[in-house]
Amino acid sequence: MLVQRLGAPSDFDPLLERIASARVVMLGEASHGTYDYYRIREQITRRLIVERGFSFVAVEGDWPDCDLVNRSVTAAPGGEADPQSALERFVRWPTWMWSNAEVSRFCRWLRAWNLDQPVPERVGFHGLDVYSLWESMQSILDYLGEEDPVTLEAAAEAYRCFEPYGSRIEEYGVASRFVSARCEDEVVRLLARTRERAARDGAGSFSAWQNAAVVAGAEKYYRAMVGGGPQSWNVRDTHMAETLDRLLERYGPDAKAVVWAHNTHVGDARATDMSPGGMVNIGQLARERYGADDVVLVGFGSYEGTVVAAPRWGAPHEVMTAPPARAGSLEERLHTLLPDRALLILSHGDRPDWLVQEADHRAIGVVYDPSFEAWGNYVPTRLGDRYDAFVWCDHTTALHPLPATVMPGELETYPSGV
Repeated sequence: MLVQRLGAPSDFDPLLERIASARVVMLGEASHGTYDYYRIREQITRRLIVERGFSFVAVEGDWPDCDLVNRSVTAAPGGEADPQSALERFVRWPTWMWSNAEVSRFCRWLRAWNLDQPVPERVGFHGLDVYSLWESMQSILDYLGEEDPVTLEAAAEAYRCFEPYGSRIEEYGVASRFVSARCEDEVVRLLARTRERAARDGAGSFSAWQNAAVVAGAEKYYRAMVGGGPQSWNVRDTHMAETLDRLLERYGPDAKAVVWAHNTHVGDARATDMSPGGMVNIGQLARERYGADDVVLVGFGSYEGTVVAAPRWGAPHEVMTAPPARAGSLEERLHTLLPDRALLILSHGDRPDWLVQEADHRAIGVVYDPSFEAWGNYVPTRLGDRYDAFVWCDHTTALHPLPATVMPGELETYPSGV
């Protein structure tokens, strides 16, 4: 293990050496509401774009919302001149995950960078997640217009099938226990027709194809969610992995991706208690699909600080205090061993026993109750197997959400809201 104190931009050099020619770099976070994680992730991503030619950033966000940001940062026709204007249009709770000052700063930098690049070489910004069924449906209808009546009818049939559930789309999952209530056939037909249309229209229709895949993924997700257990989680992470596959294919054979998502998605599930529970995640799937040498997984963690989260699902966000990590946790150990800011290259040289032994590793979702720290908010983890590198921030502060008009979001998934 190599330990590098962080203080200057060059202190990330060992991480870039570890990344080498990797095709996929996943940068995690131990919460969705911590300034330090977003800021450091931005610094690493800038270097990957400028020095290593990475092609796009893919985040744990909705495809339609992130497509507005992509159009802005790539200066596509009709895109916002200021990426923050696109971020401020995010309305589905929890908006602060991406609609915040930290992401805005990165996206403004990315647009400035892209304006100096040829159009085919501009770096994109995309959403991987399975939510946004209604927004994706509307985007498909807008794309089809009146020019393809067969595909348009397939979209209309899928829309009509979901329409009775309105904004309470999770109720579809309950109804789907009865075969007559399922929309699976309509969605499969829509996906096939949209894929055929996209193949005819070329690269400009990729977003419509992806929106159809979101609709298909959402239909599976809500059907799985009502049954409980790991299946809805697996539907979601498999959808994100498949979206990453499509993006790499779209950007070409030399494409390289940066992924921003929670540690519970990024860190290999096989090194946690998620795997015995039957769950997979995008970190595991990427290692399996592309090979360990072409994938670098970077986790993040802290000992204490402040964080933006909500006390319950759908509630307004608050700045909360994350207390000192509980006794016996990885965070407590790192607090005693490391400086305030440090980078660990976990696969470098000899590894101490505690890197391969299981210990609790904190995970804060968009829903958080600090009083639950004594028995929750932790994932048993073998740190050296879960990640290739780890960024340590002993004390952290809350990020800065942008003003937003909030709409209700989907029900939480395990672990809570990550």
